[in-house]
Amino acid sequence: MRAFAAVLAVVTALAVIGGAVFLVVRPADSLSATAAESDVRDLNGPSAPPASPPALLARPSAPPTGSPAASPTPAATFTGGPGVTLTPPRLLVISQSTLPQQTKEDISRLRHVQKIDSFDGGAVRVSGVGLNLLAVDPARFRAWAPKAVADQPAVWNALVKGELVAESAAVNRFGLVLGAEYQVDGGPQLRVAASASFGLPGVDGLVGEETGRRLGLLPGVALLVNGPEKAVTTLNAGVRKLLSSGAQVITVGRNRAVTTATAKNSTGRTTTGKTTTGRTTTGTQPRAIRRATVGRPGSYLELYRKSAGICPGLSWTVLAAIGQVESSHGRNNGPSSAGAQGPMQFMPATWKVYGVDGDGDGVADIWSPYDAVPSAANYLCANGAGRGGKKLEKAIWFYNHSWSYVSKVMSISQAYARTYP
Repeated sequence: MRAFAAVLAVVTALAVIGGAVFLVVRPADSLSATAAESDVRDLNGPSAPPASPPALLARPSAPPTGSPAASPTPAATFTGGPGVTLTPPRLLVISQSTLPQQTKEDISRLRHVQKIDSFDGGAVRVSGVGLNLLAVDPARFRAWAPKAVADQPAVWNALVKGELVAESAAVNRFGLVLGAEYQVDGGPQLRVAASASFGLPGVDGLVGEETGRRLGLLPGVALLVNGPEKAVTTLNAGVRKLLSSGAQVITVGRNRAVTTATAKNSTGRTTTGKTTTGRTTTGTQPRAIRRATVGRPGSYLELYRKSAGICPGLSWTVLAAIGQVESSHGRNNGPSSAGAQGPMQFMPATWKVYGVDGDGDGVADIWSPYDAVPSAANYLCANGAGRGGKKLEKAIWFYNHSWSYVSKVMSISQAYARTYP
């Protein structure tokens, strides 16, 4: 079992060697989804190039105005009830072992302390990358969440179902894909069902208590403390005096993130925020253009060629290969089981950031090839595709977190280059 310690800044994480716990710089890495996620979007079989690439001369067909009707969202299964008295945490206490009951009682009796609650926690590794998790009872923990998150049933349903709710910052840092499953090193698979901003420094995500036991998280090592905001300094000093050596006390910032949670419901649709390509729309994202006019070319071949001009250095054949893999050039526009839409299979929240009006009609329509193809070029370019080489391969990887997907796109791209010199 890996020991658990909170971090003093969001760029640090746990490492465990021989039972010792120390802070190290978190690697700048991303996590790989299991094949289950890739298979959903890998529509064309093995990655070998086709003997004869599909013709690109067919005229793109613009869809009817408006997107297909969404499937009804199933009723929430979380039974915690709508009414909850929020108690924002002022302090997060992390111990290297289970906090003694006496210590918790002593903390609860300190002046200014209005409420405490303890939770299980631990560090797990996914594809070699460390994640700090809390295991919580949704009914209890909901009171500690920001209001915008507390009001999102999808977050609490995910915990009840044994799924992972990732901290929004961790989604951005590691390139987690909502709806994808990740293999815990030496443990079970975890489905990332939702993301939310809980504002707890160093905590990368939440799981339910039963899932925490399956992961081997340590019982009762995390403690949240509530009290008046103006008394945080006094609270901090009093709590520290009651803790054993090695325990940490982290002040939770007064400007806690309260962004609305994002989630996948059981139909695979997103309620807000995440890209199929594994990149979030927050944080230090590359700048994306907002407008690009390519008109309404008479064939996909011309559309891909014009759209590639948005990103100097990007070959049109890469766009064509992605268009073939994602929708067979508009023949299978979805929505996919993951909620991706249109000929280039964007998630709606990603579209809000990278979608452009390609035909100049004043609307950026996710279902229109005249908008979707230049938007894909926009997205690829924002991730470095125009620089070629490894940067291009990484940009394609961001489009779908699978190196087999990258190989397939590159192979089809080369085949198109031979067929349409």
